[in-house]
Amino acid sequence: MFATAEIGIDLGTANILIYSKSKGIILNEPSVVAYNTDTKEVVAVGKEAKEMVGKTPKNVIPVRPLKDGVIADYDMTAQMLKELLKKASKQAGTSMRKPTVVVCTPSGSTSVERRAIHNAVKSYGAKNVHLIEEPIAAAIGADLPVEEPVANVIVDIGGGTSEVAIISFGGVVSCRSIRTGGDKMDEEIIQYVRKEYNILIGERTAEQIKMEIGHALIDHKEEKMEVRGRDMVTGLPKTIELGSKEVQGALRESLEQILETIRATLEDCPPELSGDIVDHGVILTGGGALLKGMQEWLSEVIVVPVHLAPNPLESVAIGTGRSIKMIQKLQKAAK
Repeated sequence: MFATAEIGIDLGTANILIYSKSKGIILNEPSVVAYNTDTKEVVAVGKEAKEMVGKTPKNVIPVRPLKDGVIADYDMTAQMLKELLKKASKQAGTSMRKPTVVVCTPSGSTSVERRAIHNAVKSYGAKNVHLIEEPIAAAIGADLPVEEPVANVIVDIGGGTSEVAIISFGGVVSCRSIRTGGDKMDEEIIQYVRKEYNILIGERTAEQIKMEIGHALIDHKEEKMEVRGRDMVTGLPKTIELGSKEVQGALRESLEQILETIRATLEDCPPELSGDIVDHGVILTGGGALLKGMQEWLSEVIVVPVHLAPNPLESVAIGTGRSIKMIQKLQKAAK
């Protein structure tokens, strides 16, 4: 009864997921906080706050306190975590007093950024806080044999960052992280629509376009979608029709950067492990892995099998929670 609650937190740029050892994923909410600039009070967090993006009065501002996978606004992140952990303990129906928490951090994050994450979680009243590198968490969550001396290649395409890592024997053999992910793709769609049609669209609309008609760089049947935005010339609302081929063109640059990162990581790989990669292939996780055609496109261009993790969006959170058992082993490997 008095066992300490053990939870894993995936602090993502786009979503925060909380995993509890006994209940699995107990919370999956967007990492957005809306706060009142006059009173400095938090008005909403998570889903409610995301629905307010681009639709609030002047004194209520929805912010995303995590940028590129790391904390950009410390106070807001701490408040958001407190609110979401409260919500999670309600949903789980268990008290989370002094939990042991494992949080994942992007592998490219600096010690200052890691310290900020550690302190934000500690301020909630956590008993112990462990940090684990995101690619390792993603690999554990995708059921890969992380502890064995076999190459596991993980490509985690998140909201703020994309990370490619080769993991063997519980540690990272080679890893690259770039600050290109789902957010950058949304941004490129916004810029494209603005340049081509002189129309301004918001982040949420761009994300919808990406999910509905966005494709990786593969041949596909043209799909159309109606998009509403503000005409920059007249200032009035306007509806246009957008084709999936255009969206594909807008996403090209981001996708090529991700591909370049995968290639560079594989080039760094020790020759002994390269053979394993040909057999086992590459595992895709993260929300970006759900872009249509991502799997086919990558397996065509890097000529090794590419597999999708069982549930790409939750891999990191599940792995973070499961890693509690392995944390001692992983820390030994890291020393």
